[in-house]
Amino acid sequence: MSVGVLLVTHEGIASALLAVARGMLRNLPLKAEAFEMPFDADPDAVLPQASAAMRRVDDGQGVLILTDLYGATPSNLASRLARLGTPVRRVSALSLPMLLRVMNYAELGLDDLPAVAAAGARNGVIHDDA
Repeated sequence: MSVGVLLVTHEGIASALLAVARGMLRNLPLKAEAFEMPFDADPDAVLPQASAAMRRVDDGQGVLILTDLYGATPSNLASRLARLGTPVRRVSALSLPMLLRVMNYAELGLDDLPAVAAAGARNGVIHDDA
């Protein structure tokens, strides 16, 4: 059993990042799913679908929820998901380096993966003056 990963983002972000990660890694070592919120979505209306997505990736070890922008609607939805009973950790500022790093540390538990995700995001930023 392992931690599940749920990407909760604005439209077009989560599915694209998962597609690229799958293309690069071939097989994702952690169960992962994209949940994208339409810009006009009512969070109350999409909560059941988001909860179902979270349950699909949870194998009993909890779920790491990665969101695109802290404080935005997807992030607020992730906060609500965290209160539904499934062990959850949340990290915002989702990026491809973050997602790839999480997938490369699939053996870690839920309490350790948020730091790994954050390090992936930080280390993925390179200021190149060339």
